[in-house]
Amino acid sequence: MRSVRKGLRAATLLAVLLVMSPSAPAGEPAPPPLMLAQRYEAGVDVRDYWISEKLDGVRGYWDGSRLLTRGGRRIRTPDWYTAGWPHVPLDGELWIGRGRFDEVSGIVRRQQPEDGAWQRVRYMVFDLPAHPGTFDERLAALRDLIGRLRIDWLRPVAQFRLDSSAALEARLADILSAGGEGLMLHRAAALRQARRSEDLLKLKAHDDAEAQVIGHEPGQGRYRGMLGALRVRATDGREFRLGTGFTDAQRRSPPPPGTWVTYRYNGLTATGLPRFARLLRVRDEMPPPDPP
Repeated sequence: MRSVRKGLRAATLLAVLLVMSPSAPAGEPAPPPLMLAQRYEAGVDVRDYWISEKLDGVRGYWDGSRLLTRGGRRIRTPDWYTAGWPHVPLDGELWIGRGRFDEVSGIVRRQQPEDGAWQRVRYMVFDLPAHPGTFDERLAALRDLIGRLRIDWLRPVAQFRLDSSAALEARLADILSAGGEGLMLHRAAALRQARRSEDLLKLKAHDDAEAQVIGHEPGQGRYRGMLGALRVRATDGREFRLGTGFTDAQRRSPPPPGTWVTYRYNGLTATGLPRFARLLRVRDEMPPPDPP
């Protein structure tokens, strides 16, 4: 009887995921059913969550046979990279190390994968999307599954527990001082939902968001003849400029209009514009809209 109940529960969850998965326009890949994070706010009971480092890599969804980006595009890997991976979905991050996002992003974008480059990439898994249990149960199953596979570049993300907000802030400070990006909090008792949820929280020192390039402003002084600033339009339609955060190479060859970028900022001004906005990275693809 217990196995029947578990089967019904799994079937119900699968049906919900299928209904909630956003449809894609004709010719466009459908994004995988991802669980997305909300921002951490003070007052959260830290004891209810598993905590992990927020890895600065490329989100990758293994659907049981293919590795996909957050937007649903196929990630081309050498055949040996995914050989022996389980025929069940995995959700994780393609990662090389702290502060090496541009490197791993370049590897992932290549249509002809390079063996030597992929030998540096680890797939850090943080969830089992098709498992019907709570995160406590999914994490135990994930650790058992990957432990039995014994594939060096397929690893579970390290998860730990803390007992207070003070301990959380101290751990965040340690991660940031070591070059990390922040922390993720996943509610231990939560079932998986393919949408943005308070059961998954992100804690970082700065806010970030996406905007589309709509123009260039010329540089002055040492940047004469190069980019001075990007004119961008945020997803809410507001327009503003990004004048810092660029490498010299990006100033010499700036992202063209139509490109999506991620910018970092410190809260909002009285008029609702991002304060101290600066470029964080150029995006290969815009994240799909949140599922309803």
